[in-house]
Amino acid sequence: MKYTKLGNSDLMVSRICMGCMGFGDAGRGQHSWTIDEEHSREIIKRGLDLGVNFYDTAIAYQSGTSEQYVGRALRDYAKREDVIVATKFLPRTPAEIEAGITGQQHIENMINTSLKNLGMDYVDLYIYHMWDWNTPLYDIMEGLNRVVQAGKARYIGISNCFAWQLAKANALAEKEGFAKFVSIQGHYNLIFREEEREMVPYCSEENIALTPYSALAAGRLSRLPGEGGTKRAQEDTYAKFKYDATAEQDNVIISRVAELAGKYGVSMTEVSLAWLLTKVTSPVVGATKLHHIEGAAKATELVLSKEDIVYLEEPYIPHPLAGVMAQNKPANAKDKHVWSTGDQKIGGEENE
Repeated sequence: MKYTKLGNSDLMVSRICMGCMGFGDAGRGQHSWTIDEEHSREIIKRGLDLGVNFYDTAIAYQSGTSEQYVGRALRDYAKREDVIVATKFLPRTPAEIEAGITGQQHIENMINTSLKNLGMDYVDLYIYHMWDWNTPLYDIMEGLNRVVQAGKARYIGISNCFAWQLAKANALAEKEGFAKFVSIQGHYNLIFREEEREMVPYCSEENIALTPYSALAAGRLSRLPGEGGTKRAQEDTYAKFKYDATAEQDNVIISRVAELAGKYGVSMTEVSLAWLLTKVTSPVVGATKLHHIEGAAKATELVLSKEDIVYLEEPYIPHPLAGVMAQNKPANAKDKHVWSTGDQKIGGEENE
């Protein structure tokens, strides 16, 4: 395993981050395909054995049971100082807004609940999961700064935002002396490259780490169309919503991934992630089977040629925004999304 600095932090993270959305009680959340604690522990332990030290979860994943599984496994299998733990919080709910709970109070409640779930005193990276149009940005940034000042998080990150939102937030933080975002977890993979328009160059300029989710497009970049038949492939309607509309053009790229995998005698997972590793700090890769994390770890050893990279990128056609980012709009816009922290449908992102 290789390691690198996470943006403007002093965190040394593995080049692969284990995405833990697939862990948790399937009866307590929006995903029916998550795996139980016993199997989650096996995968986390295998990840540790392979040198993965970076683990990403969220309070929204299966009503906090993902955090609980991850926390118990890491306590049993690793020293706290040897792992980098990230979790996320959602915006205020309508009920909280109605009750007059401020953005700062909400963030304090969320981090305290997450730390209790994890059984930890702090997280290394606390991530703003979805942009909250109903809460002043100042309240969000001050609330996050208080979390850092209290020692409950070492650094902060953000997910599912546009480059202008990240720039605005960090400009405010710099002006007020608050903690700044050191990482962005956006939607980025070989068949969805819209982050390259503004987010990628902005983060390169500012040394902000890219830790994208959906690194394998919910498995589409790890197998040929029609192959698989996993429980997630059958039941993840959100992933189908995000990718099915562009499947024909995406399949051209996927076939080239398969071609290069055959050429080098490696898996499609290794080729897809090896490409992404030339672009980002540490992709968040979901794992619900041992071979998922094993393939991801092997990807750090594969070096693609410049010709390979051009060959993979050449067929790409710009894609429309889908999922969470398509819903990132002011609260007074039509079809605004309502978030909650229970058994909600959050629009969700994929670790895989």
